[in-house]
Amino acid sequence: MMLLTCPNCGARNVSEFRYVGEAKSRPDPQTATPEQWRRYLYFHRNPAGWVRETWYHGSGCRRFFGIERNTVDNAHRAPVDDAPRTAGAAS
Repeated sequence: MMLLTCPNCGARNVSEFRYVGEAKSRPDPQTATPEQWRRYLYFHRNPAGWVRETWYHGSGCRRFFGIERNTVDNAHRAPVDDAPRTAGAAS
């Protein structure tokens, strides 16, 4: 069983969460080219090691939050407060 630590609810089973993706900036919809949108939507770094990610706690506080997770062993560090919010995210 993998546990994630929600900054609001504490350590919980990963089944309560939804992985949103790598923490990265969304292109400006008014000025982004189709190539920029493709890169944003479909190209991910996927490195081995520590990655900043955004998760959604759907079965708890229903908030988005950021963590740093090691993709090799699924260890994670304390939540990161400045993860980008996704469109429509309720704070």
